[in-house]
Amino acid sequence: MNLFYNKHGVGDVLMVTIEPTNENLEYTLKKDITIIKSDDKIVGFNIFNASKYVQIEGAGNIKTEEKHISSIQDLLESESIDYKLDVDLSPKFVIGYVKEKSKHPDADKLSVCQVDVGNETLQIVCGAPNIDQDQKVVVAKVGAVMPSGMLIKDAELRGVPSSGMICSMKELELEGAPKEKGIMVLDDSYTVGTPFFEDER
Repeated sequence: MNLFYNKHGVGDVLMVTIEPTNENLEYTLKKDITIIKSDDKIVGFNIFNASKYVQIEGAGNIKTEEKHISSIQDLLESESIDYKLDVDLSPKFVIGYVKEKSKHPDADKLSVCQVDVGNETLQIVCGAPNIDQDQKVVVAKVGAVMPSGMLIKDAELRGVPSSGMICSMKELELEGAPKEKGIMVLDDSYTVGTPFFEDER
């Protein structure tokens, strides 16, 4: 679940994205809640007068916390909307270890990597020229929202499944990011599976 709020730009509206899609959208208004469906499946909500119902700090992409989930769930139940929020609050930017790297079968500039992120191994297709086996890297897991606002989803790149993204300093909008293309390679002091950003610890 991803939350977006910009009171000055959009108004007092909290946009709740459960599944990102633009296909066959249908909208139903129920008091202060717009229910957004795609092919009869709920994919999101727009909550108007949001500050009455949910405690929100900041603007833009809002880090989802337990208090947000609880408030939104209470609001849905108060309007008899039968939907249970199932939200993964685990860190989305974590330290990964590239266990294996192989050539993409259908693209010269892509590599297929097996990346240990602590509790699982993810297959990630990566186009960075400096990606290699035995590196520690920053992985944006599925569900992560990049600083640009892009949501990381399961994907297929040239027919090969990819779950997550190995990040560059530029993509993470870190100070001093090099202009050259390439992922950020970490030193051995980092522990595989731990959060990269302090606010996710």
